[in-house]
Amino acid sequence: MTKILALVVLIATVAFALSPLATIGFNGFTPEQFPVPQNNPPVQPAGYAFSIWGLIYLWLIVGAGYGFWRAADDPDWRAMRPPLAISLIIGTFWISTAKAAPVLATVMIIVMAVTAIQSMLRAGHRKPWLQAWPVALYAGWLTAASGVAIGVLLAGYAILSAQSAAIICLIAVLAVALAVQTARPREWGYPAAVIWALIGVIVANLTGPNWPVILLAALGVTALSLRAMQSIKKEVYS
Repeated sequence: MTKILALVVLIATVAFALSPLATIGFNGFTPEQFPVPQNNPPVQPAGYAFSIWGLIYLWLIVGAGYGFWRAADDPDWRAMRPPLAISLIIGTFWISTAKAAPVLATVMIIVMAVTAIQSMLRAGHRKPWLQAWPVALYAGWLTAASGVAIGVLLAGYAILSAQSAAIICLIAVLAVALAVQTARPREWGYPAAVIWALIGVIVANLTGPNWPVILLAALGVTALSLRAMQSIKKEVYS
């Protein structure tokens, strides 16, 4: 059973990584997908930030490949695999869904984020660069992406203004990220991905500039960075 689950994770990872090839990729929802068109929503990072997916795909494949060929029966890997498989299988269909149904896509990415975080928290401690770190990077980006999706949705359906949605969702992302980082402080990939997204938000809001969003994102970068440095320092001197 453990070998089958390891194979499922490997197949799901490869399918997930190849899924963008079935479309033209995805750099955020388009304005015309909403009753209130969202042109450059302040909660959304600059387009370059989405390039992190290349690293995430590659690292997940390397980790899943090693997990199948060298650690299929290793109990250290067992607990993390079921939630990771769920996240990746859902993710395989996410881009095509996002292009057609933003509300459903938002629900899907939240589930993807929750299960990816569960996988990271359940990961063992041996060979972290192959097991925990790629999943941590994936989970961190999904945490930020979930906040972006919710923010665009709230503004796109006129539930909140784009500015209010951005501020509320950035606060929520930061709260979740700090809680997860506290639960697994050694996995630097998680805060690194969230920080990457927040820097992308800062860059996207420099035109104007949109100071409330910039300052909030900068606060998030600072808080996550300080927490990560504390963890590294503690590990070095322990």
